[in-house]
Amino acid sequence: MHNRRTFVRGSGLVLSAAALGGLAACSRTSESTDGGGGGGGASDGGGGGDLLSQLQEKGSITVGFAGEAPYSFEEGGELKGATLAMHREIFGELGIDTVEGKLTDWNSLIPGLNAGQFDAVSAGMSILPDRCAQAAFSHPEFQYTTALMVLEGNPEGLEDMHSFVDSGLTVATMSGAIESTYAEDLGLDSIEVGGPQDGVDALKAGNAAAFALTAISLNWLADNTVDGVEVTESFVANINDVKQFGAGATVFRKDDTSLLEAYNEKLDEIIADPERYLSIVGDFGFTEQELPPEDMTTEILCSGDLSSLQ
Repeated sequence: MHNRRTFVRGSGLVLSAAALGGLAACSRTSESTDGGGGGGGASDGGGGGDLLSQLQEKGSITVGFAGEAPYSFEEGGELKGATLAMHREIFGELGIDTVEGKLTDWNSLIPGLNAGQFDAVSAGMSILPDRCAQAAFSHPEFQYTTALMVLEGNPEGLEDMHSFVDSGLTVATMSGAIESTYAEDLGLDSIEVGGPQDGVDALKAGNAAAFALTAISLNWLADNTVDGVEVTESFVANINDVKQFGAGATVFRKDDTSLLEAYNEKLDEIIADPERYLSIVGDFGFTEQELPPEDMTTEILCSGDLSSLQ
């Protein structure tokens, strides 16, 4: 598992997550108490026959998750979140009634999947070309926009990632998240943090003027756990005159084709029915705005050529 450290780009300064206010839940690896999941509970995908059949016979699946609300997180010993709700619905229809979880550092999710520590990744992970080279993504489940968490009143008047260009201000982003790439591409002064709570802590400690993350995550934080902050209007980042449309999906090993195909078939039925979609994920702050459009496909997002989505 990768160690989490926080870097101030261009300055050579290294801050530990603890110095920013403590390690977040997704900076460690532990077993969920929901059904006793863990690395030992994962099936032998890729070498022991058809994984879908194995999981159906077993009646359970182990997923890796990073503890980011409202996607997949643990609260009071129970696995919760929109992606967990989607998985319970879909895997249940496939005859896999129990979803168990292994809490894993974000950057270790795909390596852990490919090492057989769990059977799928449940984290609302963005579909990106470098990730597609390592694993197989389902059809898009959630369309993403970005937002900024700022101090109440938004004293710097920040609106989007371009607000930081030549501003002398620092933006906090989450290590491994797409917003870190945006900051790098724009040459911004930025710090990387280990998880959502680390980003909030960096903001409140004055180490950053804003924390950039998906709008749905920041709104959940602001509504449920954080005082003294607000979230800007969501936006689609524009990098080099290309709008960075994106979507999150469930991740599988490349060899587990039967499980992926069966999952996609059930997912397509849900995406085609907005009322059913919202009945599954609506309690976690998701709306019809998060429904991916028909032309936003895994193939396009994996290619990195977003021109057809502009």
